[in-house]
Amino acid sequence: MSDRDSKDPVNNSRRNFLKHSIAVAGTVGGVAALGLSAPSFLRSAAYAAGSDAPEKAVLNIGFIPLTDCASVVVAATQGFAAKYGLTINPSKEASWAGVRDKLNTGELDASHVLYSMMYGSQLGLAGPQKNMAVLMGLNQNGQAITLSKQLKEAGVTTGEQLAAHIKKGGNPLTFAQTFPTGTHAMWLYYWLANYGINPFTDVKTITVPPPQMVANMRVGNMDGFCVGEPWGARAVFDKIGFTATTTQQIWADHPEKVLGCSREFVEQNPNTARALVMALLDASRFIDASEANKKATAKLISGKAYVNAPTEVIEQRFLGNYEDGLGNSWQDKHPMAFCKDGSVNFPYHSDGMWFLTQFKRWGLLKDDPDYAAVAAQVNQTKLYSEAASALGLSVPSSVMRSSTLIDGKVWDGSNPAAYANSFAIKA
Repeated sequence: MSDRDSKDPVNNSRRNFLKHSIAVAGTVGGVAALGLSAPSFLRSAAYAAGSDAPEKAVLNIGFIPLTDCASVVVAATQGFAAKYGLTINPSKEASWAGVRDKLNTGELDASHVLYSMMYGSQLGLAGPQKNMAVLMGLNQNGQAITLSKQLKEAGVTTGEQLAAHIKKGGNPLTFAQTFPTGTHAMWLYYWLANYGINPFTDVKTITVPPPQMVANMRVGNMDGFCVGEPWGARAVFDKIGFTATTTQQIWADHPEKVLGCSREFVEQNPNTARALVMALLDASRFIDASEANKKATAKLISGKAYVNAPTEVIEQRFLGNYEDGLGNSWQDKHPMAFCKDGSVNFPYHSDGMWFLTQFKRWGLLKDDPDYAAVAAQVNQTKLYSEAASALGLSVPSSVMRSSTLIDGKVWDGSNPAAYANSFAIKA
């Protein structure tokens, strides 16, 4: 053991975990159960004061079986929630529509949820209107667009080749996303349009829950899909498809899943909401702290109670090691990230506004909304900043950020209506 390792109990605990292959699925309060221990800088973070005790101590938190549910599972099972007076019951959900409905009724207190789906609910798109709250981002990057092996056999492996193939005519290709107002729909539409393919007139699009993507491609129900990991990697692993692009190639460090709840929940339980954010920030920072932590987390979430996929399918892209099924492999510069000193987690208004521009672009909204006002209503930046500051995480000075997407367009939130109207392909 190196001197560095001997001073790092977190890495030591991971090595012990991997060495002994301790069973992980379904453990609760499980720091001791897994032989894991939070790093000292996390253990020293104390919750603000007794008067700030959570109004509600036991929470039902939803998640969909995807790699980016990791911080919810880690917080629930590895003692991070307990540090802040909470017990998290992680609730495995079958579809995003089910998550939406349970957030609306209060059956779920909060959930791992598609960022843009929260904005869809806020505006009454793809379901009943409900005032919603984005408490924090859970991850950036780590989704993929997969094309079928039949397309590969037809000589289609790039966006340009796909566009040429579609222009030949014949039966329209079918592409799947996971929810009409979800992030995967927006990434899929943006990528297709970048190559001159109208996602609503040139191809057929359908909605399929994430865990069912691979099975549906296997039986020929779709030619391509956009979904979170590990299902892109699983399609490659099972040799039924290949990765045409990762979503970080569409937008490096893009927003993805968030911790979402109803606005009513935040208003009635502000201390609980803050404690929940702190617990998940703790868990997120822990996951990102080392490769060993990521490997241990991949093993944890691979269990049947969570993602229910082989550890090796989850682990490599979790670590940023990609193979696309076309013979190419690389270490990704923008892999799935959970914290990065809070830059992943801050609920930038501009991120939420970007999804609104795409709703307008694709006709989900007939008129331009008040982009900034909607973002200010949904994104709980004040509550997040209180939680992050208590943990010593950096808090950005602005609620806006700037990014350049695959088509070269710069998004900074300064003129959202003009941006939404600037695309050659739109509804």
